[in-house]
Amino acid sequence: MQKLGRWVTKKELCVKLLKWLDHLEEILIASLMAVATLLTFVAIFHRNLSDIHLPWLQDILIKTNMSWAQELTIILFVWMAKLGAAYAVRTGMHVGVDVLVNQLKPVNQKRCIFLSLLCGFLFTFSVAVLGVSLVWANFQNESMTDVLELPLWLVYLVIPVGSFLMAFRFVQVMFIFLRTGEVPKHEPAHVEGLDEERAV
Repeated sequence: MQKLGRWVTKKELCVKLLKWLDHLEEILIASLMAVATLLTFVAIFHRNLSDIHLPWLQDILIKTNMSWAQELTIILFVWMAKLGAAYAVRTGMHVGVDVLVNQLKPVNQKRCIFLSLLCGFLFTFSVAVLGVSLVWANFQNESMTDVLELPLWLVYLVIPVGSFLMAFRFVQVMFIFLRTGEVPKHEPAHVEGLDEERAV
């Protein structure tokens, strides 16, 4: 009985950790998107103000140089895209062509789905391992970005982090598929949280 109690506790802990990871992933993606969008808006607004020929305004604009905004926005969007790709694996939002798979027998359909998930895992895990090598090489070279002069290894860290997260999500989906026979599917008309509010 104690063993069963410990197993349930471990299972509950795993569920809580996964939910925490899900929320962290969503918060990071939303935050990166918000900051990148706001930064782009401010940079464009700053650029348009420079067309107004007022000496005092020009002095302020020169002091508030925004040349770094484009580089930072690109970095933020790259991080958002890699984390978003892992989120898409978890929620079934990646585009898939299943015309041929649907023509197969159910047993062969399951084999094809499992094989595609396995290939997804192997590919993303390989990219993550190669990404570690790239980060380490840039860390040793002490390379910097052009404008912000950030360590380049910090920017490239998104490759192993995002790819390891994607690989983990493929394993998670494979485990669910082996247990239930289902894979996550995204419904374009469904908005998370909205249906629950209407039901209440």
